[in-house]
Amino acid sequence: MEGGNQTSISEFILLGLSNQPEKERVLFFLFLIMYVITVLWNLLIILAIRTDSHLHTPMYFFLSNLSLVDICFTSTTVPKMLVNYLSGNKAISYVGCLTQMFFFIWFGGIDSVILASMSYDRYMAICAPLHYTMIMTQKVCTHLVAACWFWACIDALIHTISVMPLSFCGHNKIPNFFCDLSLVLKLACSDTLLNDLMIYIVGGLTAIIPFISILISYMCIFIAVLKIPSAHGKKKAFKTCGSHLAVVCLFYGTIIGVYFNPTSSHTAQKDTASTVMYTVVTPMLNPFIYSLRNNDMKRALRMLFSREPGISL
Repeated sequence: MEGGNQTSISEFILLGLSNQPEKERVLFFLFLIMYVITVLWNLLIILAIRTDSHLHTPMYFFLSNLSLVDICFTSTTVPKMLVNYLSGNKAISYVGCLTQMFFFIWFGGIDSVILASMSYDRYMAICAPLHYTMIMTQKVCTHLVAACWFWACIDALIHTISVMPLSFCGHNKIPNFFCDLSLVLKLACSDTLLNDLMIYIVGGLTAIIPFISILISYMCIFIAVLKIPSAHGKKKAFKTCGSHLAVVCLFYGTIIGVYFNPTSSHTAQKDTASTVMYTVVTPMLNPFIYSLRNNDMKRALRMLFSREPGISL
């Protein structure tokens, strides 16, 4: 195989979730509704936090950033899928595929690291309450979020740039509704060993390390809560972590289902279902989880809806 970029195909074909026109029409309306709900509810979360001064705390600062990332994350894949179903053309250009891949990895990585930052915030609030306000300042929180965006961007750039020298001279059909890195690599007719190493090394830093830090934070939180003498105090402490823990389980549970299961247990249907869960369903459910389980968020949303039209935000 000669070196260099020998790409002999100009586009990929996204097979999507179905090749039957009747099912595609149903899927179009289903995913359109889910996408609209995702964008609107996450925007409401951001607006509610911005307009309610009581929510100008580190926890809600991270939550507003998570909502923004969820909008970007789902917007990377769903609009293209909707256009494909509407037009009947499932093609995506080579450049378009790499661009979609970059943003998908970037926003997915930010999601992972922000969830870890939120768990650290909960750890400081419960395990070191006397030092919480001194440590979790606005400056520290801003730097944490900026670091999340920066590191995830580096991760996405490394994976995307490492795909560019590969040759694609055979099949160009991707059995999914977006350009997933692992599926694109399977289409390459040149050696992908370096790419696979990058997934395990660089990708692992973005996914596994935040996951481990979340586990450690919650182990410390659990031990600290057990030492609280009153049952009311324990209940209150667990309640402050419940929403975040539910989102973490939903996000990482589906990712583990796709990427960390034994190869023998993988089927196209199972992988597609898990992929839909963490790319579409999870960003839609996150604002509901936080708003329905949190009295402060429910109050802020009621205040937002009660505002008169035209009021300055």
